[in-house]
Amino acid sequence: MGTKFILFILLFIFLFSSGFVACGGFYSFQKLNSSVSGIEFPNHPSFNAVSSSADSDCNYGVSQKSNTHSIAQEVDGVDVKNGENEEVSIFGNQKKEAVKFQLRHRSAGKKIEAKDSVFASRARDLSRIQTLHTRIVEKKNQDYNSRLEKNDNKHKPQPRRNLMNFPLMATLESGVSLGSGEYFMDVFVGTPPKHFSLILDTGSDLNWIQCVPCYDCFEQNGPHYNPKDSTSFRNISCHDPRCKFVTSPDPPQLCKSENQTCPYYYWYGDSSNTTGDFALETFTVNLTTTSGSEFRKVENVMFGCGHWNRGLFHGAAGLLGLGRGPLSFASQLQSLYGHSFSYCLVDRNSNSSVSSKLIFGEDKELLKHLQLNFTSLVGGKEVETFYYVQIKSVIVGGEVLNIPEETWNLSPEGLGGTIIDSGTTLSYFADPAYEIIKEAFVNKVKGYPVVQDFPILNPCYNVSGVKNVEFPSFGIVFGDGAVWNFPVENYFIKLEPEDIVCLAVLGTPRSALSIIGNYQQQNFHILYDTKRSRLGYAPTRCADA
Repeated sequence: MGTKFILFILLFIFLFSSGFVACGGFYSFQKLNSSVSGIEFPNHPSFNAVSSSADSDCNYGVSQKSNTHSIAQEVDGVDVKNGENEEVSIFGNQKKEAVKFQLRHRSAGKKIEAKDSVFASRARDLSRIQTLHTRIVEKKNQDYNSRLEKNDNKHKPQPRRNLMNFPLMATLESGVSLGSGEYFMDVFVGTPPKHFSLILDTGSDLNWIQCVPCYDCFEQNGPHYNPKDSTSFRNISCHDPRCKFVTSPDPPQLCKSENQTCPYYYWYGDSSNTTGDFALETFTVNLTTTSGSEFRKVENVMFGCGHWNRGLFHGAAGLLGLGRGPLSFASQLQSLYGHSFSYCLVDRNSNSSVSSKLIFGEDKELLKHLQLNFTSLVGGKEVETFYYVQIKSVIVGGEVLNIPEETWNLSPEGLGGTIIDSGTTLSYFADPAYEIIKEAFVNKVKGYPVVQDFPILNPCYNVSGVKNVEFPSFGIVFGDGAVWNFPVENYFIKLEPEDIVCLAVLGTPRSALSIIGNYQQQNFHILYDTKRSRLGYAPTRCADA
């Protein structure tokens, strides 16, 4: 793609949060705990003529799986009954019910120094922001709309029977103990299905997994995915129209034969990237129905089988893209479960026994939530990946700040604006908004010694010996009148053992893009509804959801 970044990230932030009490424009802490470059490709068959799969063919249309491959076994120790399994084909005629995935926190047994982790968090986020900004500027690199329109109809999702009355649910977990700022999702991939943990990212589209043979891979928990162990793995041919969905390695590889695989290259910044074979695979998911929980198979999911993967993904097996583009997992499931998905991110200090859910399909319980608010998704057509919202103003301590409204606007060229992103940790606001927000907190926070020499985060305060720490309230007002008020633990970080509390909001250098990150999304149930073009958010104790 030509864009290169040379910023390397070490570890992520080890942050903790707890309850609060609101009073008169201030929040009181009752208990706040802390706690691309280019790749040289060897003479690998993936980029020459033959498939890396032992069972490769070029028939990638309607699924022709028989009952031979239905799950009649244990899924990594979970007993699955024959009668409760159905196959879901992304390009077939059958349609399934809805799904939920679970997110859980894994303990790595590491102790991460708070101050060092702040450095790492800031560096990683800045690199990611640079990547997001570059993707917008280079929007012509991936023109998904035109490619979709040119595709043959047989490669488009076909109508299937309605599954939208049942949500598809997966498990989510905090990655903090692994040194990661992201949240992880448990998935089962292949036939027979095997368990993998993937990073949840609403700021990108491609789904990918570290894949055997792994020529250049980062360390992950558990074995790499091996396509030869799965009877449902199928390579996508370089002649297949779907191959145009992905970026080819640089220089592009010539497509010489019908059975030659489709190579892909996808980059994230901070030298993080993945390269390998673009392929199809079956993902096994947990379907929540009126009669209980069942495992279902979603066939022909487009994903990257990554043989060269660089970056500090900290224990994950790969990444699950949830952006707005057609490659994302959310988009590929739309014909099955509708145009909405939601997640609830647990506290960052949650232990391995605490989990929350990623839900594909309509969550009726969330829609009944008395505190569920909606704001409109706006713009972003130039780059389909991102979920943009329109901010009008910011409130600190009950005061509406005097920030020029044009600071928040998304230009016709796709520059500026505000996105909500599960893959960025803290929240970042473009100037002059950031400077005005910071100044408001400096003026309103009284009675605590200011820590002048603490790097990166600002302002910071020494709260040693203070039982109930009070800080001004913080909220965002959207252009359509919706207001998102945050609990204090979502915008102040307490670093132990120094007893330093810092504002968890930063500026975006050299970019007009603003970002609402996952730290500010903790303990909110977030709903993405692309059909109605709206974002929902409801305060929720995610560990109990």
